[in-house]
Amino acid sequence: MPSVAVKLYSVFFKFLLKHRLQNRIQTQPDDSNPFGVTSRPEETIAAANPLFTDGVATKDIHIDPFTSLSIRIFLPESALTPPEPDSKPPPRPRARAGPRRSDPDSGSPPTDSAQQSQGSLQPYPSRRNSYGNIGTPATNDAKREPRRNSYGGSVDMEGLNLIPGGGGVYRGYAPPNENRRKLPVILQFHGGGWVSGSNDSVSNDFFCRRIAKLCDVIVVAVGYRLAPENRYPAAFEDGLKVLNWLGKQANLAECSKSMGSVRISGGAESKKTDVHRHIVDTFGASMVEPWLAAHGDPSRCVLLGVSCGANIADYVARKAVEAGRLLDPVKVVAQVLMYPFFIGSVPTHSEIKLANSYFYDKAMCILAWKLFLPEEEFSLDHPAANPLVPGRGPPLRLMPPTLTVVAEHDWMRDRAIAYSEELRKVNVDAPVLEYKDAVHEFATLDMLLKTPQAQACAEDISIWVKKYISLRGHEFSY
Repeated sequence: MPSVAVKLYSVFFKFLLKHRLQNRIQTQPDDSNPFGVTSRPEETIAAANPLFTDGVATKDIHIDPFTSLSIRIFLPESALTPPEPDSKPPPRPRARAGPRRSDPDSGSPPTDSAQQSQGSLQPYPSRRNSYGNIGTPATNDAKREPRRNSYGGSVDMEGLNLIPGGGGVYRGYAPPNENRRKLPVILQFHGGGWVSGSNDSVSNDFFCRRIAKLCDVIVVAVGYRLAPENRYPAAFEDGLKVLNWLGKQANLAECSKSMGSVRISGGAESKKTDVHRHIVDTFGASMVEPWLAAHGDPSRCVLLGVSCGANIADYVARKAVEAGRLLDPVKVVAQVLMYPFFIGSVPTHSEIKLANSYFYDKAMCILAWKLFLPEEEFSLDHPAANPLVPGRGPPLRLMPPTLTVVAEHDWMRDRAIAYSEELRKVNVDAPVLEYKDAVHEFATLDMLLKTPQAQACAEDISIWVKKYISLRGHEFSY
């Protein structure tokens, strides 16, 4: 059984959530609000951090000028690791002067001169260690002229972004020209019963950082529009829009790459150089997202949904199957559904036995569905709510491999398991991970994020996901 602390917190959580839902029913807008909201005033927000302070750098991007749709990108520090020697020739060695400094490429231990704090930075640092500090540059490196990034800031040869005229102040990571390690991309959809939660909340930020490090991937957390300001299908459309945006970014990056390399002739010699050309919009801003362009591999895309976010992930997966090669180069190779927010008119065994379960009980969830679905479309067998209704989308045999995570004390568990069984009947890899003595959102709720069970769940997810995102020749081994 859950601990006494979890039980007490569940009572408080349900009381507070019911009060907020009832207030939103009374204050829901009369007119359509296409811009919508993606977070609530009561949410505790984690600021974006472009530094690799804890091994992951983050940035926020508003990707749709007509709505409030935004994303937060989580870039793990492993993206800075140079490619494998057999996949790309190693860079030519550079002359060094003075004492030897830490070199991650050589595998040699760092020297004392490589362990200086950020406060003693030289104007153009060239290395950053695993703690986010900048190492001392070599004498020859310090004399090099820094290149310019697409935002007008100075960037040294290793991609460390410096504030113009700031005396070497570290502003964040900007991708270098070479040694770009490509990582898979996970699109993550947060939970919150359609009416709360956000992609930049403290709990979601912590969870996405954990997934980015364990799976060694770039996580793109989607800040979709919330109900009742924006009802169905707003959240679903936002999820699909981000997937299409990811494909657009991949294509723009290829175009920008082909534009950037030019050959300069000078007498008897000619050389190839990168002039950093960019595809820009009408305001002169670069349209290419540099982190994804340098490190993202959209051909290895995984969808991960939490609670109601799992419903969005499943919808996006179905639309990706229908689109087929129209999404190229994006390819959805797998999806993870964490305690999906499924429901139906005919109750299952768990829906009867656990109707008054912890945190999200049946009455609370039905109220959330009433706020999300348009009044004229409200039905517990709506295609967005019940995954087992016929005519919901493409044949199940075409769905990507699907991992389903369920909790023992979650009243929605049986329907999620039933959906997984239907996928297995048509030979889709669809395992179920059930966690004993666990409650809904046991691996993503703020209070439970640091429990051993939440950590174990994230590790289990990473083990399964790596089967489908590992490159040929580097398959993950159990």
